[in-house]
Amino acid sequence: MELRANVALVTGAGRRVGRAIALALGARGMRVAVHYHASADGAQRAAEEITAAGGDGWPIAADLRDPLAAEPLMQRVAEHFGALDVLVNSAAIMLRTPLDTVTPQEWDEMFAINLRAPFFCARAAAHIMGERGGVIINIADLAGLETWPAYIPHGITKAGVLQMTRALARALAPSIRVNAIAPGAVLLPESWGTDDAAHLARTTPLKRLGSPADVVQAVIYLLQADYVTGETIVVDGGRHIR
Repeated sequence: MELRANVALVTGAGRRVGRAIALALGARGMRVAVHYHASADGAQRAAEEITAAGGDGWPIAADLRDPLAAEPLMQRVAEHFGALDVLVNSAAIMLRTPLDTVTPQEWDEMFAINLRAPFFCARAAAHIMGERGGVIINIADLAGLETWPAYIPHGITKAGVLQMTRALARALAPSIRVNAIAPGAVLLPESWGTDDAAHLARTTPLKRLGSPADVVQAVIYLLQADYVTGETIVVDGGRHIR
C-alpha cells in the first residue's frame, strides 16, 4: 500500500500508543482521522501536529461503548476525506481486576471497548472499503497470549481480538487485509512505578522495555506487506518465549 494521501482512521488516538500511530501515519503523508472519546485535547494536538508535518489531521469524537457508534463514525470519516483506506483499532482500556474483585460493570466495559467496538468498527469500515480494498490493523496485547491473574477479563478480550483478526481476515479476503499487533511492555500503565519498569526489563529476554515506536514500526510493516493477512505480530522483546 502506498501510504501518502491515503486515509486512515486510528481509534483511541488522543493518547498513548494510538496517538503515536496517528502521528507516524501523518508524518508519512497520510490523511488521518484522529478518533477520541475523553482525550479531546490530546486528539486536537495530534491532529495539529499531523497537519504541521505535511499530513492532514482531523479529530473526531465517538463513544465506542455505544454499539451503534461504529457505523456513523466510519461514514463521517469517509464523507470528510472522500475515502477510507486504513482502520487501526487502537482504542482500549486496561483495568486491574484480580479475580475476586471483578464486577459485572468492569467486565461489560472492557468487552464493550476492547472487543465489541473493534469488531463493529471493522465491519463498518469494510462496508466502505468494499472491493476497492483496504487494511485493518487491530491492536491486541500480550495479555491475549499469556495468563495475567490480575487482568483476567482484559486478557480474555485481547484473546478475542486475536481470534477476531483471523476470522475477519478470512471473511474479508481478498480485497481487505486484516492483521493484529500484540504489544508487550512498550508503554506501562500510568499507575506503575520505576520498580515495576525495572522488573519488567529484567525479566524480558532483550533486557529492556520497548516504546510506542516499536509498535509503529509493526504498523508500517503491516500496511505495506501486501501478502500478509490473518497474522499477529508480537512486539514484546521476547517476553512470550520466556
